[in-house]
Amino acid sequence: MTVSKETFRKAMARFTTGVTVVTVDRGDGQVHGMTANAFSSVSLDPLLVMVCIDHRSRTLPIIHKQKRFGVNVLGQHQRAVAEYYAKSSQDHEAGHRLGIRYTFTKRGTPLIEHVVAQLDCKVAAEHVAGDHTIFIGEVEQVSVHEGRPLLFYGGKYHTLGGIPH
Repeated sequence: MTVSKETFRKAMARFTTGVTVVTVDRGDGQVHGMTANAFSSVSLDPLLVMVCIDHRSRTLPIIHKQKRFGVNVLGQHQRAVAEYYAKSSQDHEAGHRLGIRYTFTKRGTPLIEHVVAQLDCKVAAEHVAGDHTIFIGEVEQVSVHEGRPLLFYGGKYHTLGGIPH
């Protein structure tokens, strides 16, 4: 039995995920980011996370070069931020108009301000898997903030609704 890509996509759309933005310093003073829901914790000892990056993504060669990345867990009111970073190229003036601001860790990783969680990661390993590269990041810094996360289910953005904090 062969499974079609469309059937596989429909099945994966039934899995609710949080919405993150992976951020990297391009090396020229500019920040590049991409919306990612293929993100997960991997280990508590050591602290590891993983993020999957499509081989066509402009983010992939930057992470290869910089060997580090930030993970920003978006809040429920940041749908426009998710949509901005889902575009293959970014107009930094448009990002500024959306209110996107960054802080930089002592290691130089850009993190988006006003998100519900931030992780500063160095690349610990990478594995090619099909049309993506899985980056394992060793978490070197974490910040957790108040707020509810933005969710993605069935190809659309959602919020927690009536679930208590």
